[in-house]
Amino acid sequence: MDDALAFSALVLALSGQLVQKIHARVSQEGFEDLRPAHGFAFARISFGDATTADLAEHLGVTKQAAAQLVEELVRKGYVLRLPHPRDARARLLALSEDGWAATRAADQAARAAVAPWREALGEERFKELVADLTRLAPQGPIRPAW
Repeated sequence: MDDALAFSALVLALSGQLVQKIHARVSQEGFEDLRPAHGFAFARISFGDATTADLAEHLGVTKQAAAQLVEELVRKGYVLRLPHPRDARARLLALSEDGWAATRAADQAARAAVAPWREALGEERFKELVADLTRLAPQGPIRPAW
């Protein structure tokens, strides 16, 4: 296998593994009604100033699909719709207290999931890998680091 294919396969495998581990731990923390797609939505909404159209673009889905996802998250109590300050037709999306609690649980789960990778690589190489991936990521972090 050439390097490009190996890189692609390895990044996809690691990302799939990471999503599974985060989802499993978030479910164990009491958020059994969430799916991995919800976490990707929470990441964009937590960044701020998100509308359903922004969420659709972030997730790479249609506006209708994003609207269905938002409706589900509102119904479950994780997301709030707020008036948009500049567009009376649009609504801003915000995480509710439960949405923030799920986000914090996912953050803790992500730290736990990558801990073995950090240990295997060592602290310095892990930081270098994060720097390398940061350069490769087209949009940078999904939301600010806290």
